[in-house]
Amino acid sequence: MSQKLGLMCGAGVLPARMADEARRRGWRVLAFAFDDAPSLTARADRVIPARLDTLGPVLATLQAERIGAVLFSGRFSMGEIVRATHADTFTRAVGERAGSRIDAALAGTIISTLAGFGIEVLDQRPFFGDSLAPAGAWSRRAPTEAETRDLRRGFEVARTIADARVGQTVVVRHGAITAVEAVEGTTEAIGRGTVHAGPGAVIVKAVARDHDYRFDVPMIGPETLRAAVAGGAAVLAVEAGRVVVLERDVLVHEADAVGVALVGLNADGGGGGRPEPPNSG
Repeated sequence: MSQKLGLMCGAGVLPARMADEARRRGWRVLAFAFDDAPSLTARADRVIPARLDTLGPVLATLQAERIGAVLFSGRFSMGEIVRATHADTFTRAVGERAGSRIDAALAGTIISTLAGFGIEVLDQRPFFGDSLAPAGAWSRRAPTEAETRDLRRGFEVARTIADARVGQTVVVRHGAITAVEAVEGTTEAIGRGTVHAGPGAVIVKAVARDHDYRFDVPMIGPETLRAAVAGGAAVLAVEAGRVVVLERDVLVHEADAVGVALVGLNADGGGGGRPEPPNSG
């Protein structure tokens, strides 16, 4: 008999993809739908509506179904968590234990709370396949020297705000930071930052050094690129090996069509050029 997995589903296409991978790995999937996650019904054994401010029924179902492992997937609205005012008793208790509505504090509390009920929260990365960003430029156009300077500046600031649990994305032009992501999310931060930067902005997304991949996996996708293109950005860069890239082929095709550079940066903010060719001996 296969094990049961509780899939905590935020918004986007990722929950359905991860449900597919979980079932391929032999799990029976009970999907808790906290937001609009398309195509879940066909990919999960059961789909259960859920709310971020009413977690008590979620825990009750996990216990009733004897589920020993959960997997978070998709985008969860930090704004909704911050604004929540009518939480149930269990959710209020989680919030009081966390002492903060910063995502890392909430994540740690949720993980420890579930552990107290014998439920393990799984690392999401094994369910992504080869979707983690590679190092180097993936697009036809690599960054210019001036853009590379902005990449290093942007990575330094993005890593700082990520470590401080503020956000993960910054927009920079000529060394000036024009936007720092907060609760609004990457796409809205890009829209705001490119307005202030004007054409030619550089966008960088980095990850906290001690990021917990059980609760959240940073990612970009076509929506991210389209926001960058709409704002006239020249470069979209993410930390290689630590950010998931959804539909990379689509991103590369669309970026090449408009001359945007797509880049995976190393842990020191470098690596924006072409990947080194293999050594032919």
